[in-house]
Amino acid sequence: MATPDLTVKGAGIFGLSVAWAAARRGARVRVTDIAQVGAGASGGVVGAMAPHVPGGWNGKKAFQLHSLLMAEGWWAAVAAAGGVSPGYARLGRLQPLADAGAVDTARTRGAEAERLWQGQALWRVVAATGAGWEPVSATGFLVEDSLSARIAPRAALAALVAAIRSRGGEVVEHVAEEAAKGPVVHATGVAGLVELSQALGVRAGGGQKGQAALLALDLPGAPQIFAEGVHVVPHADGTVAIGSTTERDVTDPGTDALLDDLIARARVLCPMLQGAKVIERWAGFRPRAGHRAPVLGPWPGRPGHYIANGGFKIGFGMAPGAAEALADLILDGRDAVPAEFRPEALPGRATL
Repeated sequence: MATPDLTVKGAGIFGLSVAWAAARRGARVRVTDIAQVGAGASGGVVGAMAPHVPGGWNGKKAFQLHSLLMAEGWWAAVAAAGGVSPGYARLGRLQPLADAGAVDTARTRGAEAERLWQGQALWRVVAATGAGWEPVSATGFLVEDSLSARIAPRAALAALVAAIRSRGGEVVEHVAEEAAKGPVVHATGVAGLVELSQALGVRAGGGQKGQAALLALDLPGAPQIFAEGVHVVPHADGTVAIGSTTERDVTDPGTDALLDDLIARARVLCPMLQGAKVIERWAGFRPRAGHRAPVLGPWPGRPGHYIANGGFKIGFGMAPGAAEALADLILDGRDAVPAEFRPEALPGRATL
């Protein structure tokens, strides 16, 4: 391959998405990873692409809405280019409502969604049926939204790799640090946030552990469920994902009793999971930025270097929008990166 127009370091969801956005515009791209594709948090199992609640509107929520709305067509293009399905489907989400106050709040948010989502998706209160694929609800009411989608994380990464290669791009694993000519995107997850903290003297962020599981249950057309902080996501391959724990200041990389508890809670919240066999247990460290938003944009003080990091729990949902915004910036000079995502917006100087 000739000298690439763009080098991307890191073969997780942000890195591969940026590479695809550039490759489909005709750029020669090279993606490298010191380990392998999906070695970090992007290689997990959950794949919930869900919006923040409507209301309290800000740049982050507006950007997320844009990304979620464009996701269906974006992932269809990925699948068409490389011939690999990412397991994407916009099937919506159900959430139980615990008390009368929660019902009132949900109805208010429904009105906000009608205004903020501009008729492109619904957020509404519906009556629970008490049977089938839905969570237990103390009030007999659920929130149903039509914006949430699911994706199979590992299949999505494989689909991106195939799409990039179909356009003549490179995706190379087990590559140590190497010099690169031209623009470079750093999408290196937890390690990248640590490096950024050291380089800028800011609290750029780090890793926060999460645990998840896959159960054998065939519900390919069912909506995902979010109840008491637990995501339950049916996939097209006969599995249902459950996730995830949120563990601060934890360094042990393995699964443990916290995941057992999560699975038990999910079975109570969703009775159809009773008896479903656990076929995989997963644990990993997700890149959480200091300002709790993705970190996108030029690397301060390093001309030609850019950052795509901090996806944390919303990386797959944010990836289409983030990738196109960086491709616009790097290739075309159009800067649409929200101010609150830029490295300059990270919390003040840290004691390193």
